[in-house]
Amino acid sequence: MNTKRIVINLLFIVTFIIIYFLQSNLFTWFKIAGVMPNLFVIFVLFIGLYANKFMGPMYGVCFGLLLDFFIGKKIGITAIMLGLVGLVGMIFDRNFSKENRITLIVMVLMATVIFEVGEYILGYFINNTYIQIWPFIEILLIECFYNVLITIIVYPLIQIFGNKIENEYKGNKILTRYF
Repeated sequence: MNTKRIVINLLFIVTFIIIYFLQSNLFTWFKIAGVMPNLFVIFVLFIGLYANKFMGPMYGVCFGLLLDFFIGKKIGITAIMLGLVGLVGMIFDRNFSKENRITLIVMVLMATVIFEVGEYILGYFINNTYIQIWPFIEILLIECFYNVLITIIVYPLIQIFGNKIENEYKGNKILTRYF
């Protein structure tokens, strides 16, 4: 493993820690109807889109396990869903262009829906909770709005760092994978 890849992986871990503190401290002040953005979905999707094909699911599962441990939920629900988001990022990378802001926003929107619906369904089966459709839809819509807003704000950073990561892991073969 070369030095650049080691630095990228260390930056992923440091970014996870920063996002964790942003989620648990800063964004608690900016709730909309009690809902915060889920920066972890955006971050794991980013890794799945720009790094090599198994890093998204791998980091998703590892970060999800850490979150489950820190937050005190049942271990595994967030890990499974963030792993799935990483896998979705990998699939989106193969089938869609990341160069368009609208496409990236739609990817974040879809990943947020997949994460929240999956977590809700797994939570129902594992925790045996009561299903409340309308409150869940309200929370989902607010979180989708928040995640899209955050994506629009950080889009230039996503493009800059994403392209550097993609060049390191995948080489400069962007056009060849479409033909």
